[in-house]
Amino acid sequence: MKSSLTLVDVEQTPPHLSDTPLTTADIASKGQTLPAGGDDPNRFDWQEVWYPIAYVSDLDKDKLTTFTLLERDLVIWWDHNADTWRVFADQCPHRLARLSEGRIDEDGLIECPYHGWAFSGTGDCERIPQQVSGRSAESSPRACVDSFPISIQQGLLFTYAGQPERAASTPVPIVDALDESPEDWIILNGFRDLPYDVLTLLENVLDPSHLPYTHHRSVGNRSNAGPVELEVMESGKQGFSGVWEEGPRQGKLGTQTTTFVAPGLMWHDLTSSQFGRTLTVVYATPVRKGECRIFARFPFQFSSKVPAWMISHTPTWFSHLGQNAILEDDQIFLHFQERYLERTRDSKSIAQAFYLPTRADRFVLALHQWQERFHANPFPGQSLPPEQTRDQLLDRYYSHTVNCASCSQALKNVKRLRKAMVGLALIAWTLTPLLVFGFGIFSIKLSIAVTALIFSSAVAWLSLGQLERRFYKGRSIPPRNHPEKKGR
Repeated sequence: MKSSLTLVDVEQTPPHLSDTPLTTADIASKGQTLPAGGDDPNRFDWQEVWYPIAYVSDLDKDKLTTFTLLERDLVIWWDHNADTWRVFADQCPHRLARLSEGRIDEDGLIECPYHGWAFSGTGDCERIPQQVSGRSAESSPRACVDSFPISIQQGLLFTYAGQPERAASTPVPIVDALDESPEDWIILNGFRDLPYDVLTLLENVLDPSHLPYTHHRSVGNRSNAGPVELEVMESGKQGFSGVWEEGPRQGKLGTQTTTFVAPGLMWHDLTSSQFGRTLTVVYATPVRKGECRIFARFPFQFSSKVPAWMISHTPTWFSHLGQNAILEDDQIFLHFQERYLERTRDSKSIAQAFYLPTRADRFVLALHQWQERFHANPFPGQSLPPEQTRDQLLDRYYSHTVNCASCSQALKNVKRLRKAMVGLALIAWTLTPLLVFGFGIFSIKLSIAVTALIFSSAVAWLSLGQLERRFYKGRSIPPRNHPEKKGR
């Protein structure tokens, strides 16, 4: 039996689309808002959107940082002359060398590593070392680097991928609740580069029914599984909203609402008498076909000060280790799921490829209906890259640690501590010859102390080694697949 893709569909049409069409310049001059995704009411353009590309706290003002957005390589750098972040195309106009391999020079310009061409924060070329005196090739528009609009909101650096003149009038996708009494929120942030499509990620995080099984023993429990009656309240080009009246844990926590802001922001909102208000916020930023970056945010307003104090004093790197482990619960099967789906897309629709008989999949259906109705494919006509091995899929270092200020520093500290443990053990070992000349109770105490120091250093070295590996690679067997204890 075929399942259908029918949904409640309430289109919220912006007023300026229902009247005489206005030009982009007209709208900007009137201070009106442009819709994300472009002006065509029947098509969502992934270029005409603001995307988060980094947490500001992870950026280093003395270094160049790279990011790939919709297949376009970018370089992020701090303009000391204007005291602001800049986002450039990572490509020198001279010979197309990557600017990210260069440096910020003594004048505060970004300098190409190939021939030393240097550019100001506006993208204008300021210096061509090879040019003879009296010439002005740097004044040509062809000598400029493409500069992207930026906005810093709620701790995230956003950039606009489309026409720069639309940027100021297009809303930045933020969670409005976080701007309401921001001092009351405690937020855990995380990110990771994921080896599957942005829509695969969104499909996953919009689905609350998978938590008890996929994340059993991490953030879920199979005993909490049950009927999930989701309802889509309204939908349109700019996204949709929905509600789960009963809510998680079989109604023990209260009603949960869900919001999807096209094309890459969603959040669940849950308020319970037990814990207070909790948001689960996910930004899905498209990198290229088969790869995206997740910016995961977990804002809390606790009813008790104890958990608030504990979370606010938890090291960022420690919470990131836990967040990475949770992402790895899904990582492998999602990577292969989208490849199975791709093989059927020529002959089957989503509704035919997936069997979705319960209301638990209503938000998944809503996402795919939005994609199909508004032709919202970020990489039309492209195929997924070759599948990765299990070891590649469990990589943490290149997908997170190397780009995370907290985790990269913690890894350096762990390595230093391991070396220190070796040094302590060696010092203790050099004391052993003294035992030959010792006598009586002093010799016994010294022997015990030396042995304890060597033993404790070895244990610490091994424990730190296990911690170090967690910055490089995820666990091969997820907690849900560990044998259950007898008697359960």
